[in-house]
Amino acid sequence: MKPIIKRSITGAVFVTVLATSICWNIYSFFGLFLVISLLGVWEFYRLCNHTEYSPQKLTGILGALVIAGVNFAVSMGYISFSYFAVILLFIVAVYIRELYRNHSKPFSNIAMTILPWFYIVLPFDLMLQMSLFNNQFNYHIPLSLFVLIWTNDTFAYLSGMTLGRTKLFERISPKKTWEGTIGGGLFTLVAGWIFSLYFNEIALYHWLVIAIITVIFGTLGDLTESLFKRSINVKDSGNILPGHGGILDRFDSILMATPMVYVYVKIFIT
Repeated sequence: MKPIIKRSITGAVFVTVLATSICWNIYSFFGLFLVISLLGVWEFYRLCNHTEYSPQKLTGILGALVIAGVNFAVSMGYISFSYFAVILLFIVAVYIRELYRNHSKPFSNIAMTILPWFYIVLPFDLMLQMSLFNNQFNYHIPLSLFVLIWTNDTFAYLSGMTLGRTKLFERISPKKTWEGTIGGGLFTLVAGWIFSLYFNEIALYHWLVIAIITVIFGTLGDLTESLFKRSINVKDSGNILPGHGGILDRFDSILMATPMVYVYVKIFIT
């Protein structure tokens, strides 16, 4: 199968599954992002095989599962204790477990075990919380976030291909240009305006700010993941999505944009 066909089929299936799961109900929403979170954490630990670090894979995966599950239960009102108390318990567990491992870089191992909980699991947990808009399930913000990211990525690429001259961050991503970034940003603002017409429980100016936040931090998220891959000399984070790479390749932008949008939504909208 030709690469472009494989990429197109994977992209179509990916978008269909993602959009359906986000819009169906809170349980399909949680189930989808639980799977994505766990796959992303496992992929992160596998990338560490290219380094001198040795994260606690089993403890890390179990921690990610419990942290995501507790966040869901707290968000739904099933339990009432602190979500972050669970994170603290698992951080302590990682410290204790490292005491019994004979490795030359124990604190690096601890850091690399804990990092994906904040880098991967937490953003999807925050997205779940944003889906409970005014304590009712509402997929508008999460779905819009993905569309804004895709709009920015697509039009940044097209603008960069046609107009790109000035490098944005050549040391990390030689192909990105300021012209492409600005072009992607302008089209993302248009997408934000369109969302304000259909999802009008949020005012136009809020949608435009969300679009700007998505462009800025989505681009930074992309650059951050590129920095990580360059530091360990790998091209893709994985191969779970044929023609698209790994989980971290597909969700790098959303992982940094989501926490920033969450902060804005919590302070200025809800």
